[in-house]
Amino acid sequence: MAASRAMTAVDAQMFWMSAVVPSDQLVLYAFDGSPDALDGAIDEMRRRAQACSELRLRAADAGAWRYPRWCPGEVSDDQFPLHHEGGVDWQGCLDAAARLRDDTLDLHRMTWCAHVFPRVLGIPGCRGVGSVVVLQTGHAFADGSRGTALAGALLGRGKPVPVPVSARRGFLPFRGVAAARAHRALVHDTETGVVPPPPPGRPLLSINQRPRATSVVRTMVLRRDQLAPTVTIGVLVAVSDALAGYLAARGEDTSTLGAEVTMAGAQDSGAHNNFRNVGIALHPDADRARRAELIAAELAAQRRRGEHPAMRTSAAASAAIPAALLRWGVRQFDPDARGATVTGNTVVSSVNRGPADLSFGGFPVLLAAGFSGLSPMMSLTHGVHGLGDTITMSVQADPENVDVDDYWARLQSALSV
Repeated sequence: MAASRAMTAVDAQMFWMSAVVPSDQLVLYAFDGSPDALDGAIDEMRRRAQACSELRLRAADAGAWRYPRWCPGEVSDDQFPLHHEGGVDWQGCLDAAARLRDDTLDLHRMTWCAHVFPRVLGIPGCRGVGSVVVLQTGHAFADGSRGTALAGALLGRGKPVPVPVSARRGFLPFRGVAAARAHRALVHDTETGVVPPPPPGRPLLSINQRPRATSVVRTMVLRRDQLAPTVTIGVLVAVSDALAGYLAARGEDTSTLGAEVTMAGAQDSGAHNNFRNVGIALHPDADRARRAELIAAELAAQRRRGEHPAMRTSAAASAAIPAALLRWGVRQFDPDARGATVTGNTVVSSVNRGPADLSFGGFPVLLAAGFSGLSPMMSLTHGVHGLGDTITMSVQADPENVDVDDYWARLQSALSV
């Protein structure tokens, strides 16, 4: 049995923050068929989970002065709940899946849950009745990359899930001095143009109002070759078109329109989360070809900034923060506070879910989809999930603040769907 290990500071912070702001991730996998032997299909997932040490972990408290730990346990039957056993259509399945985030996982009991929809009608590309598995994970337990590996182990990819190796936390004063020196180097390199500056905050728009109603979701399925020069850039170009048109029709200024984009961060071999969010200008006034170039340049610039040694040194200093101090800092967070600006006016989370080699009950996978949650500053978010050559674009929005049908029609037009 695998040994327990302490959470890193970044994972512990996310773990404690989830009690204030729910952050569970939901990734939907749709399959081309519905197994007759449903119990056998679920038993197969259970055996795969039991054979994977990373899928048997639970969170365990270690006292107020210490970081929580990831401890081994057993896979339980209640990690495979059934939904709509009599059948549900595709949109009904999407709506039910999005609502699963309302029931946040208790990571002391389970770090993940595989929700099974055994009979789903109208799945894109399905030849008849299909099935869906929605993998819900606590964000402290897995970011997008790690979640992809865990889903692969659960759904038959056959590749081992990397086991994080915790590094020494170090001594905070020493790490702090090193971080201060590195920050001065970052400031110098920014002023001299060696690395780009951090992106500015964006003025609030109507889509940055606090959500007030149950969110709605929409999805569309694309081919990878429909998005150029890359999937992420192609989506951002289309979102710029659709969102600028939607907001301009309502009399809003879109000149500073931007998106918050998830980007891989400096890798900490011991952390379950290695990402950061960056602000990217969407350049709606540029033509599409020029806009793609500008967005590509901004993504590359923020990637270069993220690779500066100061970022790793700062992360090392944060990792050395005593547990009690970090826990105190989390308690000071006010979930009702609103800023004067946002990193981006909407979120675009783009994740490659790997090859289309997954299965459920012997039926091959068709697509993967995910829903980026809303927040007090965000009433419209986008998820982009690639599986093989299939890209699923999803939108989650608050219908009180967003005319979802209007925006969705504009986005479909921008993507030529």
